[in-house]
Amino acid sequence: MTETDTKAVREIRQAFYTGERPLFGERSLVLYDTIFDDGESPLKESADIRLYGCMFKWKYPLWYSQNIYAKDCTWFDMARAGVWYTDHITVEDCQIEAPKNFRRCNDLTLKNVSFPNAAETLWNCRNVTLQNVTAKGDYFAMNCADMRVDRLSLYGNYSFDGARNVEVHNARLLSKDAFWNSENVTVYDSFISGEYLGWNARNLTFVNCTIESLQGMCYIENLVMKNCKLINTTLAFEYSTVEADITSKIDSVINPSGGTITADSIDELIIEKDKIDPSKTVIICRNRPQKEVC
Repeated sequence: MTETDTKAVREIRQAFYTGERPLFGERSLVLYDTIFDDGESPLKESADIRLYGCMFKWKYPLWYSQNIYAKDCTWFDMARAGVWYTDHITVEDCQIEAPKNFRRCNDLTLKNVSFPNAAETLWNCRNVTLQNVTAKGDYFAMNCADMRVDRLSLYGNYSFDGARNVEVHNARLLSKDAFWNSENVTVYDSFISGEYLGWNARNLTFVNCTIESLQGMCYIENLVMKNCKLINTTLAFEYSTVEADITSKIDSVINPSGGTITADSIDELIIEKDKIDPSKTVIICRNRPQKEVC
Protein backbone atom coordinates (compact mmCIF):
# COMPACT_ATOMS: atom_id res chain seq x y z
CA MET A 1 0.00 0.00 0.00
CA THR A 2 1.21 3.55 -0.73
CA GLU A 3 0.38 6.78 1.03
CA THR A 4 -2.30 7.70 -1.52
CA ASP A 5 -3.95 4.31 -2.07
CA THR A 6 -6.36 4.30 0.85
CA LYS A 7 -10.00 5.35 0.59
CA ALA A 8 -10.02 6.96 4.03
CA VAL A 9 -13.02 9.07 4.92
CA ARG A 10 -12.57 9.55 8.68
CA GLU A 11 -9.71 11.18 10.59
CA ILE A 12 -8.59 10.61 14.18
CA ARG A 13 -6.09 13.01 15.73
CA GLN A 14 -4.16 12.76 19.00
CA ALA A 15 -6.35 10.05 20.44
CA PHE A 16 -5.27 7.82 23.32
CA TYR A 17 -6.58 4.26 23.42
CA THR A 18 -6.35 1.57 26.10
CA GLY A 19 -8.01 -1.77 26.50
CA GLU A 20 -8.40 -4.56 23.96
CA ARG A 21 -9.49 -4.01 20.36
CA PRO A 22 -10.49 -0.32 20.49
CA LEU A 23 -10.57 -0.03 16.67
CA PHE A 24 -11.25 -3.67 15.81
CA GLY A 25 -12.35 -4.19 12.23
CA GLU A 26 -12.32 -0.49 11.35
CA ARG A 27 -12.17 0.60 7.70
CA SER A 28 -10.97 3.73 5.91
CA LEU A 29 -9.25 5.67 8.68
CA VAL A 30 -6.44 8.21 8.81
CA LEU A 31 -4.83 8.43 12.26
CA TYR A 32 -2.46 11.22 13.32
CA ASP A 33 -0.31 11.26 16.49
CA THR A 34 -2.43 8.62 18.16
CA ILE A 35 -1.23 6.38 21.01
CA PHE A 36 -2.31 2.79 21.49
CA ASP A 37 -1.37 2.04 25.08
CA ASP A 38 -2.08 -0.95 27.34
CA GLY A 39 -4.44 -3.27 25.46
CA GLU A 40 -4.02 -6.01 22.86
CA SER A 41 -4.99 -5.99 19.18
CA PRO A 42 -6.08 -2.35 18.77
CA LEU A 43 -6.37 -2.50 14.95
CA LYS A 44 -6.99 -6.19 14.40
CA GLU A 45 -8.81 -7.05 11.14
CA SER A 46 -8.69 -3.43 9.98
CA ALA A 47 -8.33 -2.30 6.36
CA ASP A 48 -7.45 0.84 4.40
CA ILE A 49 -5.66 2.53 7.30
CA ARG A 50 -3.10 5.33 7.21
CA LEU A 51 -1.01 6.04 10.31
CA TYR A 52 1.14 9.16 10.83
CA GLY A 53 3.24 9.70 13.95
CA CYS A 54 1.36 7.01 15.87
CA MET A 55 2.72 4.96 18.78
CA PHE A 56 2.07 1.33 19.61
CA LYS A 57 2.84 0.37 23.22
CA TRP A 58 1.19 -3.04 23.55
CA LYS A 59 0.99 -6.38 21.79
CA TYR A 60 -0.48 -7.43 18.45
CA PRO A 61 -1.50 -4.03 17.04
CA LEU A 62 -2.01 -5.09 13.40
CA TRP A 63 -3.13 -8.67 12.80
CA TYR A 64 -5.19 -9.91 9.84
CA SER A 65 -5.24 -6.41 8.36
CA GLN A 66 -5.21 -5.17 4.76
CA ASN A 67 -3.90 -2.07 2.99
CA ILE A 68 -1.89 -0.32 5.70
CA TYR A 69 0.43 2.67 5.39
CA ALA A 70 2.50 3.74 8.43
CA LYS A 71 4.90 6.69 8.46
CA ASP A 72 6.93 8.19 11.33
CA CYS A 73 5.45 5.65 13.73
CA THR A 74 6.97 3.86 16.71
CA TRP A 75 6.51 0.32 17.98
CA PHE A 76 7.74 0.23 21.59
CA ASP A 77 9.19 -2.85 23.26
CA MET A 78 5.88 -4.31 24.44
CA ALA A 79 4.30 -3.94 20.99
CA ARG A 80 5.80 -7.31 20.15
CA ALA A 81 4.43 -9.60 17.48
CA GLY A 82 3.13 -6.36 16.03
CA VAL A 83 2.20 -7.15 12.43
CA TRP A 84 1.14 -10.72 11.61
CA TYR A 85 -1.03 -12.13 8.80
CA THR A 86 -1.30 -8.66 7.24
CA ASP A 87 -1.15 -7.99 3.49
CA HIS A 88 -0.32 -4.92 1.42
CA ILE A 89 1.51 -2.88 4.04
CA THR A 90 4.13 -0.13 3.74
CA VAL A 91 6.12 1.02 6.78
CA GLU A 92 8.28 4.07 6.24
CA ASP A 93 10.56 6.18 8.47
CA CYS A 94 9.64 4.15 11.55
CA GLN A 95 11.37 2.82 14.67
CA ILE A 96 10.39 -0.70 15.72
CA GLU A 97 11.79 -1.60 19.12
CA ALA A 98 9.59 -4.65 19.60
CA PRO A 99 10.78 -8.13 18.58
CA LYS A 100 8.97 -10.82 16.55
CA ASN A 101 7.45 -8.36 14.12
CA PHE A 102 6.12 -9.15 10.62
CA ARG A 103 5.02 -12.78 10.27
CA ARG A 104 3.24 -14.33 7.30
CA CYS A 105 2.69 -11.01 5.57
CA ASN A 106 2.31 -10.60 1.80
CA ASP A 107 3.29 -7.49 -0.17
CA LEU A 108 5.37 -5.81 2.52
CA THR A 109 7.59 -2.74 2.06
CA LEU A 110 9.93 -1.46 4.77
CA LYS A 111 11.74 1.79 3.98
CA ASN A 112 14.02 3.69 6.38
CA VAL A 113 13.15 1.42 9.30
CA SER A 114 15.29 0.54 12.33
CA PHE A 115 14.92 -2.63 14.41
CA PRO A 116 17.14 -2.40 17.54
CA ASN A 117 15.66 -5.73 18.71
CA ALA A 118 14.91 -7.73 15.57
CA ALA A 119 14.87 -11.19 17.15
CA GLU A 120 12.64 -13.55 15.15
CA THR A 121 11.56 -10.72 12.87
CA LEU A 122 10.29 -10.99 9.28
CA TRP A 123 9.36 -14.68 9.19
CA ASN A 124 7.47 -16.45 6.41
CA CYS A 125 6.70 -13.27 4.48
CA ARG A 126 6.24 -13.02 0.69
CA ASN A 127 6.83 -10.25 -1.83
CA VAL A 128 9.03 -8.17 0.46
CA THR A 129 10.95 -4.98 -0.30
CA LEU A 130 13.53 -3.69 2.19
CA GLN A 131 15.20 -0.34 1.57
CA ASN A 132 17.61 1.27 4.01
CA VAL A 133 16.80 -1.01 6.94
CA THR A 134 18.93 -1.49 10.07
CA ALA A 135 18.30 -4.53 12.26
CA LYS A 136 19.92 -6.21 15.26
CA GLY A 137 18.73 -9.68 16.17
CA ASP A 138 18.95 -13.38 15.36
CA TYR A 139 16.86 -15.30 12.80
CA PHE A 140 16.03 -12.27 10.67
CA ALA A 141 13.98 -13.01 7.50
CA MET A 142 13.59 -16.75 8.03
CA ASN A 143 11.66 -18.58 5.28
CA CYS A 144 10.84 -15.41 3.36
CA ALA A 145 10.25 -15.58 -0.40
CA ASP A 146 10.48 -13.15 -3.29
CA MET A 147 12.52 -10.45 -1.58
CA ARG A 148 14.41 -7.44 -2.90
CA VAL A 149 16.80 -5.87 -0.41
CA ASP A 150 18.83 -2.66 -0.80
CA ARG A 151 21.01 -1.16 1.95
CA LEU A 152 20.42 -3.54 4.80
CA SER A 153 22.69 -3.29 7.85
CA LEU A 154 22.23 -6.43 9.92
CA TYR A 155 23.78 -7.45 13.24
CA GLY A 156 22.51 -10.93 14.07
CA ASN A 157 23.05 -14.61 13.37
CA TYR A 158 21.07 -17.15 11.33
CA SER A 159 19.66 -14.59 8.90
CA PHE A 160 17.72 -15.56 5.77
CA ASP A 161 17.50 -19.21 6.80
CA GLY A 162 15.32 -20.99 4.25
CA ALA A 163 14.76 -17.83 2.18
CA ARG A 164 13.89 -18.24 -1.51
CA ASN A 165 14.15 -15.97 -4.53
CA VAL A 166 16.08 -13.17 -2.84
CA GLU A 167 18.11 -10.32 -4.37
CA VAL A 168 20.34 -8.29 -2.03
CA HIS A 169 22.25 -5.10 -2.89
CA ASN A 170 24.66 -2.91 -0.88
CA ALA A 171 24.26 -4.77 2.40
CA ARG A 172 26.50 -5.18 5.42
CA LEU A 173 25.78 -8.42 7.26
CA LEU A 174 27.48 -9.42 10.49
CA SER A 175 25.76 -12.75 10.62
CA LYS A 176 26.87 -16.29 11.42
CA ASP A 177 25.05 -18.99 9.43
CA ALA A 178 23.54 -16.52 6.96
CA PHE A 179 21.59 -17.95 4.01
CA TRP A 180 21.42 -21.52 5.34
CA ASN A 181 18.98 -23.74 3.45
CA SER A 182 18.26 -20.89 1.04
CA GLU A 183 17.43 -21.19 -2.65
CA ASN A 184 17.92 -18.79 -5.56
CA VAL A 185 19.70 -16.01 -3.66
CA THR A 186 21.95 -13.40 -5.32
CA VAL A 187 23.96 -10.87 -3.30
CA TYR A 188 25.59 -7.85 -4.98
CA ASP A 189 28.14 -5.30 -3.75
CA SER A 190 27.94 -6.36 -0.11
CA PHE A 191 30.11 -7.13 2.92
CA ILE A 192 29.46 -10.30 4.91
CA SER A 193 31.29 -11.48 8.02
CA GLY A 194 30.22 -14.65 9.76
CA GLU A 195 31.05 -18.31 10.19
CA TYR A 196 29.47 -21.12 8.14
CA LEU A 197 28.04 -18.88 5.43
CA GLY A 198 25.49 -20.44 3.12
CA TRP A 199 25.49 -24.09 4.18
CA ASN A 200 22.94 -26.35 2.47
CA ALA A 201 21.93 -23.65 -0.01
CA ARG A 202 21.01 -24.12 -3.67
CA ASN A 203 21.80 -21.57 -6.39
CA LEU A 204 23.64 -19.06 -4.19
CA THR A 205 25.48 -16.25 -6.01
CA PHE A 206 27.78 -13.49 -4.75
CA VAL A 207 28.81 -10.63 -7.08
CA ASN A 208 31.38 -7.95 -6.10
CA CYS A 209 31.27 -9.00 -2.46
CA THR A 210 33.82 -9.05 0.36
CA ILE A 211 33.45 -12.04 2.66
CA GLU A 212 35.07 -13.23 5.87
CA SER A 213 34.01 -16.70 6.98
CA LEU A 214 35.27 -19.75 8.84
CA GLN A 215 34.11 -22.83 6.93
CA GLY A 216 32.04 -20.65 4.65
CA MET A 217 30.25 -21.69 1.46
CA CYS A 218 30.10 -25.43 2.27
CA TYR A 219 27.50 -28.06 1.30
CA ILE A 220 26.16 -25.79 -1.47
CA GLU A 221 24.69 -26.91 -4.76
CA ASN A 222 25.64 -24.42 -7.49
CA LEU A 223 27.63 -21.71 -5.73
CA VAL A 224 28.71 -18.84 -8.00
CA MET A 225 31.15 -16.11 -6.94
CA LYS A 226 32.06 -13.29 -9.33
CA ASN A 227 34.75 -10.70 -8.58
CA CYS A 228 34.70 -11.41 -4.83
CA LYS A 229 37.31 -11.03 -2.09
CA LEU A 230 37.73 -13.65 0.62
CA ILE A 231 39.44 -12.23 3.70
CA ASN A 232 40.46 -14.53 6.55
CA THR A 233 38.32 -17.23 4.98
CA THR A 234 39.35 -20.75 5.91
CA LEU A 235 38.16 -24.27 5.09
CA ALA A 236 35.99 -22.96 2.28
CA PHE A 237 33.86 -24.83 -0.30
CA GLU A 238 33.69 -28.23 1.41
CA TYR A 239 31.38 -30.50 -0.59
CA SER A 240 30.19 -27.57 -2.74
CA THR A 241 29.88 -27.35 -6.50
CA VAL A 242 31.39 -23.98 -7.23
CA GLU A 243 32.28 -21.52 -9.98
CA ALA A 244 34.35 -18.91 -8.15
CA ASP A 245 36.39 -15.96 -9.40
CA ILE A 246 38.19 -14.66 -6.28
CA THR A 247 40.21 -11.45 -6.59
CA SER A 248 42.29 -12.12 -3.45
CA LYS A 249 44.09 -15.03 -1.88
CA ILE A 250 42.13 -17.71 -0.04
CA ASP A 251 43.52 -18.91 3.28
CA SER A 252 42.33 -22.49 2.83
CA VAL A 253 40.08 -24.63 0.66
CA ILE A 254 38.87 -28.11 1.61
CA ASN A 255 37.28 -30.85 -0.51
CA PRO A 256 35.21 -29.01 -3.12
CA SER A 257 32.85 -31.35 -4.97
CA GLY A 258 33.28 -29.86 -8.42
CA GLY A 259 33.64 -26.79 -10.63
CA THR A 260 36.37 -24.16 -11.00
CA ILE A 261 38.01 -22.03 -8.33
CA THR A 262 40.24 -19.16 -9.46
CA ALA A 263 42.13 -17.02 -6.93
CA ASP A 264 45.36 -15.04 -6.59
CA SER A 265 46.68 -17.84 -4.39
CA ILE A 266 45.55 -20.47 -1.90
CA ASP A 267 47.61 -20.82 1.25
CA GLU A 268 46.35 -24.33 2.06
CA LEU A 269 44.58 -26.73 -0.29
CA ILE A 270 43.15 -29.82 1.41
CA ILE A 271 42.04 -32.60 -0.96
CA GLU A 272 41.06 -35.93 0.57
CA LYS A 273 40.73 -38.42 -2.27
CA ASP A 274 38.71 -40.84 -0.18
CA LYS A 275 36.00 -38.18 0.25
CA ILE A 276 35.83 -36.36 -3.13
CA ASP A 277 36.94 -36.90 -6.72
CA PRO A 278 39.75 -34.34 -7.34
CA SER A 279 39.28 -34.55 -11.12
CA LYS A 280 35.91 -32.82 -10.89
CA THR A 281 37.40 -29.52 -9.66
CA VAL A 282 39.83 -27.20 -11.45
CA ILE A 283 41.75 -24.86 -9.14
CA ILE A 284 43.76 -22.01 -10.68
CA CYS A 285 46.10 -19.56 -8.92
CA ARG A 286 46.87 -16.37 -10.83
CA ASN A 287 50.12 -15.70 -8.99
CA ARG A 288 51.71 -18.96 -10.10
CA PRO A 289 53.65 -19.06 -13.38
CA GLN A 290 51.28 -19.19 -16.37
CA LYS A 291 48.31 -19.47 -14.01
CA GLU A 292 49.11 -23.07 -13.23
CA VAL A 293 46.77 -25.25 -11.27
CA CYS A 294 47.61 -25.01 -7.55
